[in-house]
Amino acid sequence: MTLRSEVLPEHRRPRLRRLLAGDAHVRAIEAHSGLSALAASAATSHLRPDARFDALWLSSLTGSASAGLPDCELTGLDRRLDTIAEVIHATDRPLIVDGDTGGDPVGFEYLCRRLEVLGASAIVIEDKRHPKVNSLAYDAPQDLEDPAVFAGKIKRGLDARLSADFLIFARIESFIAGHSLDDALLRAQTYLESGVDGVMIHSRIKEPREVFEFLDAYDMLCRGIGQRKPVICVPTSYNAVSDAELFERGANVVIHANHLLRASYQAMQAVCTQILESGRSLDAERLCSSVGEIFDAVGFSDAMRRDSESAEANGALR
Repeated sequence: MTLRSEVLPEHRRPRLRRLLAGDAHVRAIEAHSGLSALAASAATSHLRPDARFDALWLSSLTGSASAGLPDCELTGLDRRLDTIAEVIHATDRPLIVDGDTGGDPVGFEYLCRRLEVLGASAIVIEDKRHPKVNSLAYDAPQDLEDPAVFAGKIKRGLDARLSADFLIFARIESFIAGHSLDDALLRAQTYLESGVDGVMIHSRIKEPREVFEFLDAYDMLCRGIGQRKPVICVPTSYNAVSDAELFERGANVVIHANHLLRASYQAMQAVCTQILESGRSLDAERLCSSVGEIFDAVGFSDAMRRDSESAEANGALR
């Protein structure tokens, strides 16, 4: 097997920073396992041959759900790091990690250092009090952290990292908590002044109105303070808007944050139901990839071919 240098941590880590420095529009999708990372990395479009996912999002929601747990910071750090390492092994795409609230400041320092060493490109932490509740849980309280306290945590992470290639983004939850645009802008300014590498603006209403208003006002804010850092948008709820529209309005990264996990859960339910209804698995085959496709995706077929070639070469030498 040829080792590709671009998948080594020191080559993978700066890739997102370079994309953003070059004013690229970065499209990302979530991955919660090595297999989902392979699917996302291999995805193409017949209608748009140049379309690709430029990066992968390691979502806390999909990571928790994969473990059968609710998304309220219950998944242990080591388990999350194991999943991240699994995804890193499966793809050469830059990884953006959902860091929840970042935990306590010491824990956040440790997390940033571990992710950086693994080769992740960025972490996003949200300005809620620990432990957080998922932002799409409409009936749950969404308690925000004091922006000055959160900015202090950001600064701890920035000081702990080994190089500027590892990016730290602040996720602004003002709209999720029912607060105003002014609150979101105050938080954005506070985090920018702390040195954060960029912000994520989140909204759970069905239209992109809040996000568009923030993007317009954010540009004015950045002109006023003399610096502009990248903005991430996550159109899970306002999903009628296109990536191109968000980029045109000023987004730098668009993340499709939980779709592969949701698709796989629906597919698993359908297969289980079909087998129970039919009393056999034949009728569920139409809902499944073939075993051969899975072999090809994970590299089993290539491994067997290399074994065969190696055996033939050894035989020829005797």
